[in-house]
Amino acid sequence: MSTSDVELPPKGGFSFDLCRRNEMLSKKGANPPSFRKTGTTIVGLIFQDGVILGADTRATAGSIVCDKNCEKIHYMAPNIYCCGAGTAADTEAVTDMVNSQLQLHRYHTGRESRVVTALTLLKSHLFKYQGHVQAALVLGGVDVTGPHLHTIYPHGSTDTLPFATMGSGSLAAMAVFESKYREGLTKEEGINLVCEAICAGIFNDLGSGSNVDLCVITKGHKEYLRNYQVPNHRAHISSKGFTFPKKTEVLLTKITPLDEKVEVIEAGDAMEE
Repeated sequence: MSTSDVELPPKGGFSFDLCRRNEMLSKKGANPPSFRKTGTTIVGLIFQDGVILGADTRATAGSIVCDKNCEKIHYMAPNIYCCGAGTAADTEAVTDMVNSQLQLHRYHTGRESRVVTALTLLKSHLFKYQGHVQAALVLGGVDVTGPHLHTIYPHGSTDTLPFATMGSGSLAAMAVFESKYREGLTKEEGINLVCEAICAGIFNDLGSGSNVDLCVITKGHKEYLRNYQVPNHRAHISSKGFTFPKKTEVLLTKITPLDEKVEVIEAGDAMEE
């Protein structure tokens, strides 16, 4: 048998064999599992000393809240962090993979990681999978060339902006940024603006909720502020349960007897559904 008759595996990139198989099965009546709507609000902005990233902490599966206090700001390098929206497993897997690659690169070169290196690794990986890895990312960091902020879409396209939002609550957060953002913000002003943008997503998007996480990155320093704001605080219910000052009073009791007899239908042929 010649080598031309043997079907060789693809040399690189994403194999779409399973996609073609699923399309064939759907034509034969096998319904594939439906997509679940995900919800998140992630933002980032550049201020005078560095970059501030923010995210809510609600993880959803359709209409179900799976986790009320999950972490959506992922570690990439000591000077680079990344917010993830979309499928939680995909965002964690992609950021962990690039995190290990950046660490190996630092071991090899002995230099600090650059934001453009993380951007190239992320966008090339997502482009290879053509959107089947559902990860929408906001990447921010400070390196030798200054502060950088990028957005990365699931298909691999990117944007470089002074402020950015992604996720289902991105429109509400972007409304806050476009009305109040300006160049040269101080650290306190930037933190307050990011918190306001995240809260806009929390209170105007059903897929976003719970608390506000922040990450402030400056030259040679980072500050991860976990649960910086708790706008939806709910006090714990007492173990004794609810107590009422007095019992509910019964004002009126009325009993009406049934005079007419109920006719019994004799059993006959069963009805077909």
